[in-house]
Parts: sequence; C-alpha cells; structure tokens
Amino acid sequence: MESTKTYKTASIHQVPKDGSRLPLMEAFYTIQGEGGNTGTAAYFIRLGGCDVGCHWCDVKESWDAELHPLTPIEEIVGQAAVYPGKTVVITGGEPLLYNLNPLTSQLQERGIRTMIETSGAYPLSGYWDWICLSPKKFKAPDTSVYPYADELKVIIFNKSDFKWAEEHAAKVGPKTSLYLQPEWSKANQLMPLIVEYVKSNPQWRVSLQTHKYMDIP
Repeated sequence: MESTKTYKTASIHQVPKDGSRLPLMEAFYTIQGEGGNTGTAAYFIRLGGCDVGCHWCDVKESWDAELHPLTPIEEIVGQAAVYPGKTVVITGGEPLLYNLNPLTSQLQERGIRTMIETSGAYPLSGYWDWICLSPKKFKAPDTSVYPYADELKVIIFNKSDFKWAEEHAAKVGPKTSLYLQPEWSKANQLMPLIVEYVKSNPQWRVSLQTHKYMDIP
C-alpha cells in the first residue's frame, strides 16, 4: 500500500531529532535475500541518507537524504502492518543516522519483529529483534554496536578483506553469526576463494544475494 500524500524533503540535519519523521526512500514487501534470515518474508524500509560512501553500493540514490520525503513514522508503521509477514528490515542508506526508537517501538507494539542492516557507523538506537552489522572500510563502526550484533556480514571485495573480516569478528560477541558475502560484481571471481576460506575457517558461513538470483527487490 503506497501513500498518495507528498512530504517535503530535508537534509540529514533537518530530520527531527525525536524520530517522528524519517526520510523514506522506499518501502516494499519481499523475501530477505541474504544473511541469517535468507528466504523469509519481510517488509523493507529503506531510509535515505548515507555518508559511508561504498563505491560498489548498488543503491547510491539513497545517499542524499534531500531526495527523499520526510514521512511521519505513523504512516510508515501503518503501511508495514498491512502485510502478513510481520517482520520489518530497516536499511538504507545508513539508518543509524537517525533516532529509530519511536519507529521501532511502534512497530513492536503492532506485533512486528524489527531488524536492521547497518554499517554500525553511528551509535545504536532503536529496539531490535535482530541486528545485522555489515562494517565498511570507508567509515569504521562505532564500538558500541559490536556487542549487540546478532550477525556480522562482511562484504568481500578483495583478498585482503578476509583479514579485515577477522579483525571485526574479534570484536563481536561469541553468539554472533559470521557471514562472508561476495561483492556482486565480482561474485564469480571471489566465490572460489570464499568457499575455500569457509572450509578452512568453519566459524564463518557463506552469504549470497539470493534476491538477485530470484530477480526480486
């Protein structure tokens, strides 16, 4: 269900600190394609605004918060509640740029599980059933995020990224699930390396962007 209302856009600095409105790029119901919840139905909420700047990002249109309407969280929650899959994944952009306490609180009050996909570049806000930490070299995670990660998902772009992945794995909790995921444009090249690495280091698992194979959002 899409709203027919229109809202003004704003820069990151104009987003209300109380989290009452957020720059909504898009929201859609689909199948989670990667990580620890692969294959499950989920409603994705993609927030605009990001200063991490991964050069291989496939949603660069999310970077500029000014391009996306500031939307009341009541409307965001109402749209999410329509769908039978009572799981929401909040992503971006970088969602931790914003105060996510009100949004996640209202979602949970409606019986909806809350998940986040974040680089961890900013301190954690929000109330979460699942936290996927996907650190990026371009902006290091805030140290406060590591202990709360249910899942560490590291994108492998170069051979040196395996060592970098281990550095982050040493910072998360003992119950955090560890995933290595090939960067999509180099997947054919990197997959044999990832497979051999996981075979030698079985604490890691392989994550694939299965939604791209299924040709769904």
